[in-house]
Amino acid sequence: MRIDQIRERLRALGAKPGHEHWVLQLWSQRLPTDHGRHRPEDYLPLAVREDLPALLADLDGLARLRTAHPGEDGSERLLVGLADGQSVESVLLPRDGLCVSTQVGCAVGCVFCMTGRDGLIRQLGSAEIVAQVALARTRRPVRKVVFMGMGEPAHNLDNVLEAIELLGTAGGMGHKNLVFSTVGDRRVFERLGQGVVKPALALSLHTTRADLRASLLPRAPRIDPAELVELGDRYSRQTGYPIQYQWTLLEGINDTDEELDAIVRLLAGKYAVMNMIPYNTVPDLPFRRPAPERAAEIARLLHRRGVLTKLRQSAGQDIDGGCGQLRARAIESGSRRIPIVAV
Repeated sequence: MRIDQIRERLRALGAKPGHEHWVLQLWSQRLPTDHGRHRPEDYLPLAVREDLPALLADLDGLARLRTAHPGEDGSERLLVGLADGQSVESVLLPRDGLCVSTQVGCAVGCVFCMTGRDGLIRQLGSAEIVAQVALARTRRPVRKVVFMGMGEPAHNLDNVLEAIELLGTAGGMGHKNLVFSTVGDRRVFERLGQGVVKPALALSLHTTRADLRASLLPRAPRIDPAELVELGDRYSRQTGYPIQYQWTLLEGINDTDEELDAIVRLLAGKYAVMNMIPYNTVPDLPFRRPAPERAAEIARLLHRRGVLTKLRQSAGQDIDGGCGQLRARAIESGSRRIPIVAV
């Protein structure tokens, strides 16, 4: 379901823009129906008021909690069931953050990622994306949303941008607290700054070498890392937010001194933050994360050389909760075959 379908349903019942906003606010922020100055009976048209319980029930049915997996780091991985029987993952993060999925599966095929092993199954509608936020808000406050779960947001751009606009308006989110994460796609740089809500941008870099990046992200657009940084820097000047570069640390592959030297050259003078994320081990994949001492040393060396660097930990490492693993285990236990579609 898309957000514009919710609006169409409300308009058919006689809702005006202010009524639409109130209902969408009610749902996306998980507010009580008597919040603020207004109650449904003194604010909404009769037909909307009569349909409101059924509408909210339909919206709640877009994303239902199947299982929850708390981690020792304060995170909580959620396996979320969709109305058609498919499932995605959301992650409640420490400090009121939430990571949401934008697709069932993913077509990029990053070789170190569980999600990409199944390919793309289907897109999420914009309302299904927001429904993950509404569901998470029943468990704890959510003040930041990162579009970095299952899927590549650039491959579902219309729905993701529609969700971002709602979250940055009726959803009550600060615009810089909405983070669009992508492997890099020219369509993103063309459209992201055109909306009413301009989110922060995170770019999955992972290496400074074009050849290595092509092997790690086999179906990502072929944009040289240097050009990708220039495109990101242009967006950072437009919005006033630093670009976040994501770098999954893979032992012996992109944790070398040569890569560190290249990072310093590439990001010199850029308005950027480098997020170093030690790899979250996935069974049957031949990758390992560096020792904690090496990961800390990498972050420290980059920081000393002028690159603002933060050492992140992928949420849920203690429960083998890397993105896609909960869903994969659920499918395996249910012995359910899933149809795969192309981009």
